[in-house]
Formats: sequence, C-alpha cells, structure tokens
Amino acid sequence: MKRINGVAAAVRAVRAIVASSPASNTTTHHHLYQSALYTTTSNHSTTLSRLFSVDQSPHRFAAHGVAGTMFFSVAASLAEDVHAKETTLHSNFTPNEVILYQYEACPFCNKVKAFLDYNKIPYKIVEVNPISKKEIKWSDYKKVPILVVDGQEMVDSSVIIDQLSQRLHPEVLPGESTSTVDEEEKKWRGWVDHHLVHVLSPNIYRSPSEALESFDYITSHGNFSFFERMTGKYVGAAAMYFVSKKLKKKHNIIDERATLYEAAETWVEALKGREFLGGKDPNLADLAVFGVLRPIRFLQSGRDMVENTRIGEWYSRMEKIVGESSRIQA
Repeated sequence: MKRINGVAAAVRAVRAIVASSPASNTTTHHHLYQSALYTTTSNHSTTLSRLFSVDQSPHRFAAHGVAGTMFFSVAASLAEDVHAKETTLHSNFTPNEVILYQYEACPFCNKVKAFLDYNKIPYKIVEVNPISKKEIKWSDYKKVPILVVDGQEMVDSSVIIDQLSQRLHPEVLPGESTSTVDEEEKKWRGWVDHHLVHVLSPNIYRSPSEALESFDYITSHGNFSFFERMTGKYVGAAAMYFVSKKLKKKHNIIDERATLYEAAETWVEALKGREFLGGKDPNLADLAVFGVLRPIRFLQSGRDMVENTRIGEWYSRMEKIVGESSRIQA
C-alpha cells in the first residue's frame, strides 16, 4: 500500500476523514472514534489503517499510531461501557494487592486514582500501550481503567468507585441514596461523566499548538516505544486537532473555552460556599471532578481555566486533602 510520508500528509488524510463524514451521522461518528481506539478489525479501523500506511516494518505504527494515541480525547468524549461487569470485593476490605491498568492521561483512570489516593489505598500501575494493548490481552474488557483487587477484575470508573466505596463504608447499603446530600452527590457525579468530560477534548486540542502540547504530555507519560512516541506526538496531535472539531460539533459546543469556563463556574456554584461539595470533606463528586481535571491542570487549557474562573481555590484544597499518590512500585 502507498506509504504516507510526513505530518503534512497525515493531516491531509485526517482532514479527508473528517470532511467525508456527514455531521448528522452521529452513529457513524461514534463507531469511527470507538473503532479507531478499541478495535483493529472494523471497517472504520481498516480505513484508518489504509490512510496511515500498513506494512510489516517498524513503520506499521503509522497504521495504528493515530488511532492509538487518540485515547485521551475519545475517553473523554465517549461514555464508558454501561454494560460493565458486576464484581464483588471480599467481605473484609483489606486487599493485599491492587493493580490499576490505565492510560496516564485518561480522565476516567484519573477518577479512580483520585479515589485511591484520597483513601490511602496502595496500588500498582500498569501503563497500557494504547496501540498493542498487550498489557490487557488477558481481559475480555478492552478499555481502561481496569482495576484488579486481589485477582478480581473491576471495570468502569464509576462502578469501580462505587464498589470500593461500599467496601470502605459497609454500613451504607448498595443503592441507598435517600438523603439530600446523597442525591446531590449522585447528580454531580453524573454531570462529570456526561458533561464535563465532553468539554475537555475541544479545549486541549483547540489549536495546533495546544494539540501538540497535549500530545507531548500524552506520549511522555504513556507506554510508548521511542518510535511511537516521536511519531505519535506529531501525527496524533494533527489528527486530534481535526477530530476535536467534530467532537465540538457533536456536543453542540460553540466556544470551547467559554464552555470550559462555564463548567468550572457551574461547579463552583454547586459548592454553595462550602469547602467541598461534601462539606468539610470531599465526597465522590468532588473526587470525580478533581480526577477528571487533574490531567489538564497544567496544560494551557487548565491554566486558562484557573486564571479565568473561581475554581482554583477549590482545586488547591483538593490537591492538599487528596495528598500524595498512594502508588507503589510494581
């Protein structure tokens, strides 16, 4: 097949993908983004492979690199699998080993880490290569986060957090949500998953320079080979710059920065003058917002958000109370 040479050609190819798909075809877009990330056999993925060249040389990264390095944006723009497996932890929550399979920049993975860090639960990290995904070949679930607690697999960030929280607080019955505080917490956790995460991608890939900044972070912190890192930084940034425009339209976002600022202010208003939504201590909604925002805090979009909204004080309080990472070396 014809090899695509250079970032300029990659940009043209991605632009062709974006331009060729009608804006009204939401289902097609959803499967395009999802298949680019999670499969290598769908028609959409095959199309991507052809556009970015396929052979058996080390340069085969070009076929899957853009798809693989899209993980941050797609994770932030597509809801997690609602058919997550139901699992139950041991009756006494004293785990000997907790392992988190993740992408470093994934907002849903960072939700789980915020919970683990706040509750001082030691955990090991396995950084998943988004291209080969060899680290999770053993699992039927092909997304992240995956948390393994003493050999038991847990998936879907919100489900993981619910199950861990239940083990930490066994006095609260599953599904119990009768108080105003519980209903408020549930409402804002849903807001994080169904609104806040969708605001991130159009912002972190808003301009070519911001897309490059984001992919510099992603490729520096992710599990990539040297060649994947060097190629993915530029090809991935170019790809997501154009894909983010489709995501912006899909989620009816006109001005991405204004929408980010509005989301930040909406959260501050929800606090109603309290230190945290949970009062004197953060609740699960606080941890969810903090976890999702943590990967972008020191990107341009995150810096702008703190400088132009009132969320900075709350974020600083969260940093202090969550404390150091509970991660331990594998």
